[in-house]
Amino acid sequence: MQATERERNVSYVPSPLLSVKEHVDDSESPESSSKGWKRWWAEWGITSFERDVLIFSTAIKVLLFPSYRSTDFEVHRNWLAITHSLPLSQWYLDTTSEWTLDYPPFFAYFEWLLSIPASFVDPKIVDLHNLNYGAWTVVAYQRSTVIVTELLLALVLFRFIRGSVEPSTQRLISVSLFLHPGFLIVDHIHFQYNGFMFGILLWSLLMARNGDKLTCGLLFAVLLNFKHIYMYLAPAYFIYLLRSFCMSPQGKPLLPEFISLANTVILTFTVSLAPFALYGQLPQLFSRLFPFTRGLNHAYWAPNFWALVTALDRVLLRVVRLTGIDLSVKAEGVSSTSRGLVGDTLFAVLPDIKPIHTFVITVLIQAIFLVKLWRTPTYKSFITAVTLCGYTSFLFGWHVHEKAVLLIIVPLSLIATENHAYFRTFVIASVSGIFGLFPLLFTPQETIIKLVYSGIWMVMTFEPLGRRIYEFPSSFPMVLLDRAEKIYLAGFPLLQLVVSCLPIISSIRSAPQVVPIGTCTPLDNISTCLEPAADSIGHSGSSSMDFLPLMMTSVYCSIGLCWAFVRLCTLYMYSHPR
Repeated sequence: MQATERERNVSYVPSPLLSVKEHVDDSESPESSSKGWKRWWAEWGITSFERDVLIFSTAIKVLLFPSYRSTDFEVHRNWLAITHSLPLSQWYLDTTSEWTLDYPPFFAYFEWLLSIPASFVDPKIVDLHNLNYGAWTVVAYQRSTVIVTELLLALVLFRFIRGSVEPSTQRLISVSLFLHPGFLIVDHIHFQYNGFMFGILLWSLLMARNGDKLTCGLLFAVLLNFKHIYMYLAPAYFIYLLRSFCMSPQGKPLLPEFISLANTVILTFTVSLAPFALYGQLPQLFSRLFPFTRGLNHAYWAPNFWALVTALDRVLLRVVRLTGIDLSVKAEGVSSTSRGLVGDTLFAVLPDIKPIHTFVITVLIQAIFLVKLWRTPTYKSFITAVTLCGYTSFLFGWHVHEKAVLLIIVPLSLIATENHAYFRTFVIASVSGIFGLFPLLFTPQETIIKLVYSGIWMVMTFEPLGRRIYEFPSSFPMVLLDRAEKIYLAGFPLLQLVVSCLPIISSIRSAPQVVPIGTCTPLDNISTCLEPAADSIGHSGSSSMDFLPLMMTSVYCSIGLCWAFVRLCTLYMYSHPR
C-alpha cells in the first residue's frame, strides 16, 4: 500500500511562506511587540533571535563595503548602465564594454529595476561609457543592493524553522546558511547576487516540503530565467514534479495537474523570452548564455574531477621528461593547462576532453539518481537528488566556475542532520568547497577576513550539529575511514600555510621579473599575472611556481569534494527511502 505524502515526508508541516503571522515565536509576547519597531518585526514573523541575526549580519556586511571587489563589480555596474541607457532591443547586442550582458532576461529586468534608484543616487553609475567607475557612491549603492535583496534568503530560511520537526536543529542550519562564508566571500566581497537567487531556490524547496508542488515548479522556472546555471538542478525537478504532482501514488497520470504545471512553466518562459523573440534575438541571447568556445577549465581550476585529470596530465608530462618514456606529447598542450588562462584546455599526454564528453558523462551519472527519485519521490529524496544533480554537474561539467560549489553546499545543508554519515559528508564537502573559494580573495586584508570568519563559522556550525547526531564508528574499517577523513580535514591549515608562503618564495627567487600572486590583478583577469616565462610548469625556473598555489588548492579541494560525492551517492542509493 502506497504511503501518503505526509507519511512519506517526515518533515512536512504545512507552513505557507506568506502566512507568517501564524508562526511568531513564543518568545515574542504580545506585550513586547505591541509598540514601535518590535511590532513591525513580529508582523513579519521575525523572532528576537532572528532579528539579532539580521542586525549582526548586516553590520558585518556594511563593514566590508571598502573591501576588495572583483571585475564582477564592474560587470554588474555595466549591466545597470546597459539596461538603463539602452532600449530593450539592444540589451543583448551592446558591446561598449567587454562585460556584455550574459544572464537570462529576468536578471536583466532585475538590473533594470536596480538602475532606476541608481540613476538618482549617482547618474554616473548608469552612464554606459563611464567604464570602471569606482566612486564611493557606486560602491555603497551596489553593495547595499546585495544586502537588501539577500533578505529574501533570510525570510525563506526562517520559514524553514517554522515547519520543521526539529526547530532547534533547523534553526542552526538556517542561521549557518544565512551567515555562510560562501555568500560572504562571493557576494559581499567578490560581488555577486547569489544570496538573492538561492533565496528563490530555497523558497521553491520550501514549497516542495509544504506540499505546494505547483508553486515549487513556478519558482524554479522563475529561477532558471534569473541564472541559467540552475539548469544543473533541472533534471531532479522534472522527475520529482512529474512523478509526485502529475501522477498518483499508484502511477496513474493526472492530466489536470500536468496541464497546470506545463502552462505555469510555459507562461514563465514566455514572459521572460517573448520580448526578445519579437526582436528576433533568441539566437543572440542563447549565444551569450552558452559560450561553449571556452575551455574545459576556468582560469583557476574549479576543484572538480577535471582538475584532478588536468593535474594527472601535468604529472605524466613530468614523468615523460624525467624518464624518457616513449609517450606522445602534444606540444600545444604543454603550457595550456598551467598558465591560468581562460581558453581551450589541451592536455599534453592524456586525450583532450570535449564538451560532448562532459555532457554525456553528466547525463549518465544523473540518470542513476533520477531512477531512484522516480521510485521514491519524497521530499528528502528530492533534496538529495537536487544536491547530487548539482554535484554531478560541478564535478563533470564543462568550464565550471569555482563559485558553482554553492549549488552543492546549500541544498546539502538541508539534509546534513539526517544521520552522522550525512553530517560527515556535509562537513567534508563544506570545508573543501569553502576553501576552494579562498583564491577569489587574494589580498592580505581579505585573507585575514576569510580565514577568521570561515574558522569561526565552522566551529559554530559543525560542533553543535555534530553533538546532536554523533555516532562512534561501528567497525574497524569504519574507524580507519574516520581517521583518514580527519587527517584530510586537518591538512587544510597546512595547505593554507604552504600556499601563503609559495608566492613569497617565488618572488624572492625571481625578483624582479615575476610579480607575486598576492599583488596580482583580480582573479578574473589572472592571465595578466600568471603568465610564466618558461614554457610550462614542467620547465625549470622560478616561473614554474607562479600557478602552483592555485593548482595545489584546486587539487586538494578536489579530492575532498570527489570523496564527499562518492559518500553521498552511496548513502542515497543504498539508504532506506524516507
